[in-house]
Amino acid sequence: MNDKNLNEILNIEDGVEEVRQMVQPPAGDDDEQVDKDYEYTRTNLYNVIERGTEALEEMLEVAKQSQQPRAFEVVSTLVKTVSDANKDLLELKNKQKAIKGEKAKPKNVTNALFVGSTADLQKMLKDMKK
Repeated sequence: MNDKNLNEILNIEDGVEEVRQMVQPPAGDDDEQVDKDYEYTRTNLYNVIERGTEALEEMLEVAKQSQQPRAFEVVSTLVKTVSDANKDLLELKNKQKAIKGEKAKPKNVTNALFVGSTADLQKMLKDMKK
């Protein structure tokens, strides 16, 4: 068979290549752009983790059935890759805050100390209510 016959059989035009269009990031101000990039990255990391977990399960089955050292080496590399993606997902929010300049707020105050009389404390509490 020559190329022309194969192209006719497969209904392919000669010399046609698929052109992939680059995705352009959406326009917007810096804060809006950071938020969009954060959501995009977060979604991609979720997809990478999900696909990596599925691939890990399948590769583990292959390694168990074949009992080949190389298959177990691939499994260990895939475990590291998936765990790194999980770490990246956890660090993503902190990176977003650092870019936006937000400071982390303390969640719990364990040692609050007031120095003053009871009258001062009552006055401060009344002022806080207003």
